[in-house]
Formats: sequence, structure tokens, C-alpha cells
Amino acid sequence: MSENSYQPATVWKWDPEAKGNGAKTNRPIAGATHEKALPVGKHPLQLYSLGTPNGQKVTILLEELLAVGVKDAEYDAWLIRIGDGDQFGSGFVDINPNSKIPALSDHSVTPPQRVFESGNILLYLAEKFGHFLPEDPAGRTEALNWLFWLQGAAPFVGGGFGHFYHYAPEKIEYAINRYTLETKRLLDVLDRRLAESRFLGGDAYTIADIATWPWFGGLVLSNQYGATEFLDAKSYKNVARWAQEIAERPAVIRGRKVNRVMGDPADQLHERHDAADFDTHTEDKRQA
Repeated sequence: MSENSYQPATVWKWDPEAKGNGAKTNRPIAGATHEKALPVGKHPLQLYSLGTPNGQKVTILLEELLAVGVKDAEYDAWLIRIGDGDQFGSGFVDINPNSKIPALSDHSVTPPQRVFESGNILLYLAEKFGHFLPEDPAGRTEALNWLFWLQGAAPFVGGGFGHFYHYAPEKIEYAINRYTLETKRLLDVLDRRLAESRFLGGDAYTIADIATWPWFGGLVLSNQYGATEFLDAKSYKNVARWAQEIAERPAVIRGRKVNRVMGDPADQLHERHDAADFDTHTEDKRQA
């Protein structure tokens, strides 16, 4: 490892122009940077998001709810371009003062209920509609064990490993080793659980699986961060089995397209306002 001459200042000062500091997507203060009202569509559920792993959690659950016949789960999904700072608009900050996607506004109640933090949105929708969360206390608790495990694990995978391995402007051996170790430990935790259970909560597919799949399924199946080989991710056979089974669900295929702005244009549905949009408004069709 090369010698690092960096020494922290006595008092840290933010440099918005510093290389790789994420100035377009983050800053050291909260609150809105500009006035911008959020659009509101025709459905009670209004989602403001981007098709990152955290964003996919919610659109997958909404599509799963629609697939089991919950008509009241119809939703409008509006694109929030975090690289453009949309999350710092006043309307978005009113729904989520933390300025992170996804954020949900439920207009089926008066006044509309704001719901933020992806895990909380999943729990809110599962309880509201009575699906994908067991009713019995033991089953419910086990599913929530794994939902909150994911909420704690994901920052190590994304903000830790993904950032330093894939996004950081320079490769730092210490940081990559630190977060690779933790990501592989988490993969092993998941693999051991899935060796004894079809899904994370047990025999039933729940919001725990919906939350976890975009993160860990991505590592195993879709070369997230270009790191599948580096992590030897496919060696976690039980994770691979689970990830593939979930990837084949029609609602998952639909949900991962919503608010997506990268990859195959056929897999990008920038905004979703009706089920027919999957057939008519994906980017391959819009660009044709």
C-alpha cells in the first residue's frame, strides 16, 4: 500500500468542487436549494424516485401488489434525477427532509401521508394492503428481522464497497479491502440463511426479499459495480438460487424498469402512470 500523506484539517471545510465528493448529489446541510413543486398524478399513491436498488424496492412491491389484485396500489412514479439535484427541490424536501429517494405521498388519506425511507415505505404498503408480510407474530418478526438487516447492510454494500470499488476517483486499497470484507461477510450471512429457508422470512416471499433482492441479487446476477467476479459472488450458491427465482417473477421484471435511466433502453421506463406504459413508453419505443 502506498504511503498516504493526507492529514485531516483541524476543522473540516466543504469544497463543492473537490473531485469525487458527490457535490451534485449531496452536501453537508439539509433543506431545499430551490423552489419546485412536485407533480401529482391521477392515482392515490404518488412515488418520487429513481431506479437505484433503493428505488426498485418500492416499485417492485407496488407491482407485486397489483399482480395479486390490489387495485388501490395503482401509482404514479415520477422520476427524480438526483444527479440534477431534484431531491433538493422544496416539494421533495417537504416529503423527505433527508433528500433521498424514494419518497411516497399517499393521497388516499386527508391530509396526504408522507412516507420516506425505503424500508418504511415497504412496511407501510405491506400493512396498508395486507400482503407480503405474515400476520402471525413469529413470521412477521422473522421477516422484519431480515428487512432491518438489509436496511443496515445496504450502506456497506453501496456507500462503502460500491463507492470505493467502482465510483471513487482513485483506488484506495485499505478502503476496498475494508468494504469487500464486510460485503462478503454479508453475502455469507445471506447464503447461510437461504441454505435453511426458501426465502428470508421462511417459506413465504415477503418485503424482506423485495428489499434485499435489488442489492444482493444485483451483485450475483447483474454484475453490479462490475464486481461479480471480484467478489466471487456466484459462489454463494443459495443466494444465487434465491436471486434467480425472484428475478423471474413478472412483477419484479416490471418493477425494476420503473424510473430506470441506465442500461438497455427496453428496460427503462422513466415514468410510470399506467400499466400500459410498460408496453408503450419504455425508452426503446420512445426513441424509435
